[in-house]
Amino acid sequence: MSITRRQFLGMTGAAGAAGLVGSSVAQAQEHFTGWPDRYGVLTDLTLCIGCRKCEEACARVNDLPPPEPSPEDKSVFDEIRRTDAQSYTVVNRFPNPDPDKPPVYVKKQCMHCNEPACASACLVSAFSKTPEGAVTYNASVCIGCRYCLMACPFYIPAYEYDKALKPRVMKCTMCHDRVKEEGKLPGCVEVCPVQALTFGKRSDLIRLARERIIRNPDKYIDHIYGEHEVGGTSWMYITGVPFEQLGFNMDLGITPYPEFTRGFLSSVPLVLTLWPVFFTGVYLFSRRRNEIAKEEGDSSHEEEAKS
Repeated sequence: MSITRRQFLGMTGAAGAAGLVGSSVAQAQEHFTGWPDRYGVLTDLTLCIGCRKCEEACARVNDLPPPEPSPEDKSVFDEIRRTDAQSYTVVNRFPNPDPDKPPVYVKKQCMHCNEPACASACLVSAFSKTPEGAVTYNASVCIGCRYCLMACPFYIPAYEYDKALKPRVMKCTMCHDRVKEEGKLPGCVEVCPVQALTFGKRSDLIRLARERIIRNPDKYIDHIYGEHEVGGTSWMYITGVPFEQLGFNMDLGITPYPEFTRGFLSSVPLVLTLWPVFFTGVYLFSRRRNEIAKEEGDSSHEEEAKS
C-alpha cells in the first residue's frame, strides 16, 4: 500500500501527539474495533438526486448558516467542494461514464471511523468514538493543535480560523445528541426524499448493502465502501459507478490508522510532545494578554477624550 505525503505527515503527527498522555496512551493503543451495536448510515449513490436537502437539514439541526448557494442553484456542482467549518456535509456531482445515464451525486461528511485517527492523534482526548457509532468532539478541552486535521484519512475536520478567541474543530457528529437523547434520525437521513440514506445498526446496514448488490449485480459495484477501509467506518456507500471515478480514495488500505503508531508511542520521549503544547500555551497566553492590553488602551483613550 502506497502512502501519500499528507498521510505520512498525519501518521507521524499522530505518533508525536499521542505520546503526551502518559498512561492513557497505553490504554488508547489497545486494539479497538468499535462498539458491537454501534449505528451507522448507508448511502446508496444510485438513488441520490442531488437535491441537497441533506445540506439544508444539516445546517438547520446544527445551527449552521444555510448552504450557499441555495439548493435551487445548480451552478454549485460546477466544482468539487469539501466540507468546511460552516458545512458539515456537501453534495458533489460526477459525470456518469455511461452517457445514457444521469450524473452521480455524492454526499460527503465525516466517515466516523471504527478506530478514528483523529482521536488517536488528539493530545487531550477531545475526540471519542461513542457506543452509538459517532465520533464526537469536545471543544472545551481542545487546545487547537490541529493534529486531527493532519491525521484524518478523509480530509474532513475543519478549523474555525476566523474565530480568534475560541476556535473549534468542526465536523459532522452524525447528530449524536439528536439520536441518543431525542431518539430521532440524523437530520440528513430524516429529510432525504428518495431514501438514499439509511440509518441503523452497522451490521444490519452491511447485510442490507450486500443484499442489494447480490440482487442487482448489474446495478451495483461489488464493494461496500467503508466496510473495511481504514479498519471500517460507520458511514458506508454503495454505487453503480466505480468509486475511484467518484472522488473516493481507494488507496487507504484496511489497517486502522492508529495501528501505524502502535509500538512507537512508548519510545517517544515525553519532552518531544510537551514542547508543542507548551509553546501553544505561551502563544495563546501572549495573544490574550495583548488583546486585553489593547482593550484597556482603547478604554483609556476614550476616557481621555471625554475629559
